[in-house]
Amino acid sequence: QVQVVESGGDLVQPGGSLRLSCAASGSILAINVMGWYRQAPGKQRELVANITSGGTPNLIDAVKGRFTISRDHTKNTVFLQMNKLKPEDTAVYYCNADGLSNSGRHAELFEVWGQGTLVTVSS
Repeated sequence: QVQVVESGGDLVQPGGSLRLSCAASGSILAINVMGWYRQAPGKQRELVANITSGGTPNLIDAVKGRFTISRDHTKNTVFLQMNKLKPEDTAVYYCNADGLSNSGRHAELFEVWGQGTLVTVSS
């Protein structure tokens, strides 16, 4: 079974920076896309950024120029570097990954979510 665990959420002042990390573990054969979603109070969960196995990043307009997504394939880890944080970035950030795992008898597709890590931007 595959799981992902996030870390790095914290309280930070506007204009500050944070780096989120997400590590996938389990019987992983290959990971396709890894990404970050966020959910602010009273709002729906939204995609923030994701990155393909080939390293192609995709970020929403609201974070372009401030956030960077990167990936370490050797450690099945994805990072979200967040700079110039704004109060509207406050949310629980969730890691998501999909790919192929070894079930023991055959390969099967998986998609997993983390428990979330809280990012609060406030003075």
